[in-house]
Amino acid sequence: MTESTQLTPCLRQLPSSAHEGSFLYPLSPTREILIGRDPNCQVCVDSERFGMVSRLHARVCALPLLESDAPSSGVQRWQITDLNSANGIFVNGERIVGSRILVNGDRFTLGQGGPQFRFESQVELPAAQSAQPPPSPSGAAAYQETVPTPPMPPLLPVVHEKVTLSQLFPIVSTGRDLRHKAYLVPVILTVVCVVGMFIAVGNAAVFNLLLAGYISGAAFYFVYQLCGKHKPWWLLLSVGLMTALLLLSPVLDLFIFIFRGILPGQIPQGNTSGNFLMTLVQMFFGAGLMEELLKALPILLFAVIGTQLRSPQREEVGVWEPLDGILLGSASAVGFTLLETLGQYVPNIISNTTLQAGAEIGQLVGLQLLIPRILGSIGGHMAYSGYFGYFIGLSVLKPSQRWQILGIGYLTASGLHALWNASGIVSFLVLAGVGIVSYAFLAAAILKARTISPTRSQNFATRFGPR
Repeated sequence: MTESTQLTPCLRQLPSSAHEGSFLYPLSPTREILIGRDPNCQVCVDSERFGMVSRLHARVCALPLLESDAPSSGVQRWQITDLNSANGIFVNGERIVGSRILVNGDRFTLGQGGPQFRFESQVELPAAQSAQPPPSPSGAAAYQETVPTPPMPPLLPVVHEKVTLSQLFPIVSTGRDLRHKAYLVPVILTVVCVVGMFIAVGNAAVFNLLLAGYISGAAFYFVYQLCGKHKPWWLLLSVGLMTALLLLSPVLDLFIFIFRGILPGQIPQGNTSGNFLMTLVQMFFGAGLMEELLKALPILLFAVIGTQLRSPQREEVGVWEPLDGILLGSASAVGFTLLETLGQYVPNIISNTTLQAGAEIGQLVGLQLLIPRILGSIGGHMAYSGYFGYFIGLSVLKPSQRWQILGIGYLTASGLHALWNASGIVSFLVLAGVGIVSYAFLAAAILKARTISPTRSQNFATRFGPR
């Protein structure tokens, strides 16, 4: 070795065909390398050829020297970390979980059949190539502070292959990525719902149920994606069904007796232009406090059930953090809204209109009112219940202040609920403003819940790009 060369550790991307050469990526102890399809990664793979690779798939970085290692010995350990990729990392044919220390000659593959790399602890490179240049101004802004662009030697030109079968027929190579990355399940449900509505034309009850179910499901799916935490579908469905059953049970009569009989929560009947403050007080007790507590009962029940189970069922079923409470609270709101709208509001409107203008006009008016009613109620009830669910989950994280947290959450959610119900007598502009504020409260709770989540590293909403 001469003075014009230097030994340095490198990643060597191995050729995937006879028409390609290998590429070298020098490593630096002070800089980490990100590998993925994102153009801002230091090692960016071809997204058309390697669809199984996530946008941020892997990270390679140096580990601190051991105390037994002399600083002058040059001993340096390197590790590769899976950044919660969809298809995993295989080191020497074995899929890793989390991180793995690399030794000289280790080969790792990004996903099954993905690009392959070899870790080489000492590679002879010209000194000009192994020198450390200043950080590139064209690097990703999100990584400039912690992950400066490492030095890159000139790469060999790529010889493009002929068009492949998977490029001509992409359905051949996507495999399970369709379900995870292309939102195939929501599309399937949409198609099924549309076909069902075509079949249900002429049957107003079934048609309204399908339409309301689809709108409420889409709204909940939006909140679910914002939260970014997995919860079993059967659990979310169970919470919604339990809330609907509570509305059909004697529990509702008991709540009405307490909140609207004993407490000053008598709900005004029909259109009223009465005193706003009086209406607000009545709505606070008769709608806010009563309905928010009713919708919270399934959340509290599953929180207790979760403590009696063993892992991993206890984490799936229970309420252990604010994100759990938000998801279960939103699911409870869907069940409440569907039963209230389809079981009470729309049938009453259809019945009253039918007596005045005939059955056909009654069905038309009922359908016209169904859509804004579902959208408004879903947005409102999900905002209140999801916000209260945030505090239920927060009380689990902060048990020493549990009752203070639950009290603030309960009163705040009930206050927003009452303000929405009472603002209708003022003007529709005020009503719209209250609705926007209510959703802002829920969105802020979701963002805060993601920040303080103990499982933040597994949250699919906090990663850059899709999985």
